[in-house]
This record gives sequence, structure tokens and C-alpha cells, in this order.
Amino acid sequence: MKTQSYDQVRYVEIDENAEGQRLDNFLITQLKGVPKGHIYKIIRRGEVRINKGRAKNVYRLKLNDMVRIPPVKVDENKASVPAKWIRESLKQRVIHEDDDLLVLNKPSGLAVHGGTANSLGVIEALRFLHPDEKYLELVHRLDKATSGCLLIAKNRKMLNGLQTLLRNRTVSKTYTALLCGNIHQQSMIVKAPLEKRTLDSGEHRVRVHPEGKKSETGFKKIASYKNATLVLASPKTGRTHQIRVHAKHLGHPIAGDERYSTPSQYRNYKDRGLKRLFLHATRLEFIHPLTDEPMCFEADLDDELKLFLKTL
Repeated sequence: MKTQSYDQVRYVEIDENAEGQRLDNFLITQLKGVPKGHIYKIIRRGEVRINKGRAKNVYRLKLNDMVRIPPVKVDENKASVPAKWIRESLKQRVIHEDDDLLVLNKPSGLAVHGGTANSLGVIEALRFLHPDEKYLELVHRLDKATSGCLLIAKNRKMLNGLQTLLRNRTVSKTYTALLCGNIHQQSMIVKAPLEKRTLDSGEHRVRVHPEGKKSETGFKKIASYKNATLVLASPKTGRTHQIRVHAKHLGHPIAGDERYSTPSQYRNYKDRGLKRLFLHATRLEFIHPLTDEPMCFEADLDDELKLFLKTL
């Protein structure tokens, strides 16, 4: 049986690119193709050492830390290899790439990172497709069902710079969404605090609640259809499921949203041919944190969404 092997102990000194990274994420980049479960196992067993001592998977690496990576041998058949459709899709959906940044038009149906429900996500697939890249990290997240602009940093300085912009709310985000029902106002601003709960299954549930975090989303109507309204949504804050819950709060949930629309609304759009959430990250604008250049990236609506609009 063919195997992929890392058959010798390695010692890696942490440089500025890996500084601040979680141990588990660092090992995923060092042990490409090794299943996540196996990586967590060698950490728990104490086979991974930092400065000769044990460490937990959530440990944040420090500059000049010395990481001992043990020999690892896994069956090739069990390795975390992205499916062919994922590899081909991601190759075709790169919007921009330079020495600091990769911008991707993320496909719907693919999580941004692996977890308990998803063994492999966008970031793991990109690391597989770019084996020579020492550093690839998500700058922000998109829901699994959402498509569109996603930023991936290629070095620590870029990651820190972009995340600072996000914290300071100086990244302009624009989404395209199809809302259930007809909306007469040309524009609306929703300021409704959001509370996130995590269920035992690990699934997130978000609701409008007075004790939640301050949240704000602007909606602008761009087209009307029979029992549907196409809008541009601009979140001023970055809460989990913010646009989806604020749309529901308006009384017009996003078409194809199984979680936040009513069963009849969801079935109505599914029966009409919509097989996914109609939410797409259309545009990102910001000042480049390293060069001070204005940056603007756009991702066209997926063909399946364009075709669905024609049916309306």
C-alpha cells in the first residue's frame, strides 16, 4: 500500500510568519496530507514538543520557539486530499494573487475551514494546492452556504494588517442577496443586537436579542421580482449570520435560507429551482495595509444564481 511519510524527527524554529499561529494550524501546514485527527492525537500524546515541553493545540507560537515534530506515517488513502471538484473549482475561482494576498471567489457549499462537520475546507484545500507556500491563513470567514470574495493572507504582516482594518471597520463589504417577498423602501438600515448560541451539535444559532452585540446592516433595493427583492447588503459590523438574521428581522429572510426562513418559504424557492442560499459576497474595498494603495475586488454572481433570477 502506498504511504505518505514524514519519517524523521524535525525541529522547526518559529519565524515571524508563524508567530502568533495556533499550534494545530501550524502543524497542518507542516504535515500536509495528514488527517487532522492524527495531528491532534500526536499533540495529546506529547509527541509534539515546544522548547522541550508539552503544549496544547491552542498554544500560540512565539518568535524563536523550537517545535519538535515527530515522525508521522499515514496511509495515502486516509490522507486529507481535496476532492477533484474542489481542486478544479478553486483553481478557476482565484480573483487576485500577489506576494501578500490571495483573493478567492469562494464556492457555495464549501466551508472556509475543516471542523467536526467538515473534514476539509477552503484553507486546507488551498494549502494542498500551494505546497510551496509556507504561509496561508484566512483573514475572515464566510458561511459555508455563502459564495464570493474571501481574503487569504500569505504572510503574518498582511494577516495582522487586514485584521486590524476589519476590527476598525475600515473594510467595505457588499453582498448581493435575494430576499423573500416584495420590499417597497429603496433603502433600509437595520440596527438590531445579535446574540449567538452554540448548540450541542456545534451548530450556531443567532437571534435578535436586547442583550446581544450591537449590529448594523444597510440594505439597498436594486431589482424587484414577483414575490422577491434583490438587494445589496452592507454590514457595518461583522457578526455571525448577521445579514441572514437582519433580513429575517425585516420580515424578508434570504431566499434559500433553510435556517432562518420558514419551512414554506424555503420549500417555495427550492421547488422553483433554487438549490442554495442566495447570498454572495460581491465586493471588498480597503486600503492595502502594507502599501497604502486602495484595493477593490469584485466577484460576479455565480451562474446558478443568474439563471435563477431569469426564471423569476
